[in-house]
Amino acid sequence: MSYSSADSFRPVTLDDVRGAQKMLSGVARVTAMEGSRHLSQMVGAPVHLKCENLQRTGSFKLRGAYVRIAGLLPEERAAGVVAASAGNHAQGVALASALLGVRSTVFMPKGAPLPKVSATRDYGAEVRLHGQVVDETLAAAQEYAAETGAVFIHPFDHPDIIAGQGTVGLEILEQCPEARTILVGIGGGGLAAGIAVAVKSLRPDVRVVGVQAAGAAAYPPSLAAGRPVSVENPATMADGIKVGRPGDVPFGIVGELVDEVRTVSEDELSAALLLCLERAKLVVEPAGASPVAALLSEPGAFEGPVVAVLSGGNVDPVLMERVLRHGMAAQGRYLAVRLRLTDRPGALATLLGALSVVDANVLDVSHVRTDPRLGLTEAEVELHLETKGPAHCAEVGQALREAGYTVIG
Repeated sequence: MSYSSADSFRPVTLDDVRGAQKMLSGVARVTAMEGSRHLSQMVGAPVHLKCENLQRTGSFKLRGAYVRIAGLLPEERAAGVVAASAGNHAQGVALASALLGVRSTVFMPKGAPLPKVSATRDYGAEVRLHGQVVDETLAAAQEYAAETGAVFIHPFDHPDIIAGQGTVGLEILEQCPEARTILVGIGGGGLAAGIAVAVKSLRPDVRVVGVQAAGAAAYPPSLAAGRPVSVENPATMADGIKVGRPGDVPFGIVGELVDEVRTVSEDELSAALLLCLERAKLVVEPAGASPVAALLSEPGAFEGPVVAVLSGGNVDPVLMERVLRHGMAAQGRYLAVRLRLTDRPGALATLLGALSVVDANVLDVSHVRTDPRLGLTEAEVELHLETKGPAHCAEVGQALREAGYTVIG
């Protein structure tokens, strides 16, 4: 399977996806399909998780990258390949190139997480750090391609890439033939387009739903306009789907075959990542958790059985810590409370004793004694507590009031 730049808009067919599946045999893993009892109870129908976070390189990106590079002509392979990415596509291109014996250069933003930079180098690519944002990195990679003759490997806007990603759809139908709804995150659209081609060709009755982060949702306005339009300054923690403009090739497929595109909030993404970790024991990046976020947003909106595609698990530990805190706060698992008490020896111990009765875990305590709003014998205390959820937060507040404390925030 090979496309020249002249036919980069050639339609992607089921035969293309099946050809990609044969090409990927022994290269990409057939990733697990895990059931989720918790989500199934919430949705009222079976929910299955397609675990592309357990794919080689930690995401689905290897599939498309390998098919694209394997389809190059000998003289193109000899010139090497170049890509631009903040993480997942970088690693997919690096490993695919190494497996095929092709030299690869990957441009990454200067602020790319160190684990992703290190992994890309370990897979064999020459990494060049350039620019502060992906657009600057992309421009540098394209300039490099023009200067050196290296083939630019686009992350989503090419038929080979889409055919490779479509193999996820074939696996879903093989592993869960009774599926009625498939949820998949959308950035540029390569994965959603590929899955839609595979699934709709074989099972047109299956509903394919795309999920975007609300702060980087270019597809809804693009679909409304009938052409790809750009979103200015896309902002979301889900860097895997933080794309300001749909790809031209996937846009046509998504518009024709994807039934609906939904958006989810940052709070919902955080809660979904936390749920995957706590209930499914799966490390998933925010973009990969977006289908779960859609289920949390409106669990009754999807006919089951439902398959949620966990597209990747490459999450920076620093971001993971921040997102988990955000997710716990969104679920009411953290409580910040300010109150006033008499400034005398033992007063804080008495307060902490009242909290221990209701099983609230104190994470942090700060005192204010010099605020002019305070009385001569008063102190203000701010507490950060870990709780069991909204009901427990209400119980803590009630216990403090019953103990005679004035809660002021």
